[in-house]
Amino acid sequence: MQQFMGYRRANGDVGARNHLLILSGTVYANGVVERVAEAIHGAVPITHANGRCQVAPDLRVTRRFLAGTAMNPNVGAVVIIDHFKEAGMTAEDLANDIAPTGKPVATVNIRGEGGYINALAKSTRYAQDFARQISRLQREPAPMSKILFGTECGTSDTTSGLASNPANGLAGELLIAQGGRMLMAECTEWMGCENWLTDKAASPEVAAAIIAGVQHMEARALASGEDIRGSQPTGDNMAGGLTTIEEKSMGAVKKIGDSPIIEHLEVAAAPTQTTPGNYVMYGPGMGAESISSMAAAGCQVLTFCTGGGHTSNHPIMPTIKVTGNRNSYELMRDTVDIDVSGVFTGELTLAEAGQIIYDEMARVCSGYLTKSEALRDNNSFAIHRVGPSI
Repeated sequence: MQQFMGYRRANGDVGARNHLLILSGTVYANGVVERVAEAIHGAVPITHANGRCQVAPDLRVTRRFLAGTAMNPNVGAVVIIDHFKEAGMTAEDLANDIAPTGKPVATVNIRGEGGYINALAKSTRYAQDFARQISRLQREPAPMSKILFGTECGTSDTTSGLASNPANGLAGELLIAQGGRMLMAECTEWMGCENWLTDKAASPEVAAAIIAGVQHMEARALASGEDIRGSQPTGDNMAGGLTTIEEKSMGAVKKIGDSPIIEHLEVAAAPTQTTPGNYVMYGPGMGAESISSMAAAGCQVLTFCTGGGHTSNHPIMPTIKVTGNRNSYELMRDTVDIDVSGVFTGELTLAEAGQIIYDEMARVCSGYLTKSEALRDNNSFAIHRVGPSI
């Protein structure tokens, strides 16, 4: 497949979905956000616990996550609801960040509108109008080069590094051959395999950033009084046969293929380049934060490779679950989309498994629902924290 059917945006991006996003600017607006989304057909709420009493670096990360999520090509229009005023993090600040995309954006301040009921009414009217506006948009053919393909792994086991992850890397290579880009986060899960990644780096600067990212994440863990190896690998990883972080990393880094790593990104930061190839991002191994950072970077679709099975699905970025564990697929068939366990039985080669993943990704980008989307199980939005609440 050399093209998909997507929604063209004013700035040249192409979305795999056409969501109306109801975005909370602060924890205190969450209730209004949820009520508005309940009232409007097709609206997707994003709520969170941040936006107030954060140290300045944390507030900037929160703003980057929220603005980036709204800027994602899968979002057609945005209503931002705020509570009062947090310097550097107001609804207007977020709207200014989103404005270059050209998509419709409205802001509502609960206190400024005279309270909850008035803010609910105004937000609902904006949302109704936007829902009707974007309903007129139609899918159009677009080249696969417009896709930024995110990849994640979770509940990894011994099958992950042998089947689902390397097959996923081959799927990414098929996209890159069409001019697309692939993004991998979770730098905690590069530990012990840094050289495997730096050997692919397109420049010494990218290689140095990969090493620095891993070292910084390890230093943050040590500053808490614990070695990162006290929580990585996780309990489910160990139950699945992975005993050390290095062993886990050897499978995790296989989610991308052998194409050059073009750029190292900060958490939730969008690529600055359009060169086909692999991209990597600083960030934690915690799945919800990691996939949210990739959605904020602009990924229209994500594969979530899982040994033990998973329910994870991002609210605005369709999340395709892939496993190489036949038992996990049978147990989690209602949320895991693809079973590549045939790699172990001789029913599939890794190349064939990679083609299956690529074809599914292309179908999903053209509108085919993932299993979790069909269930409306949008359970994985979280913002990475870099400091304490104050």
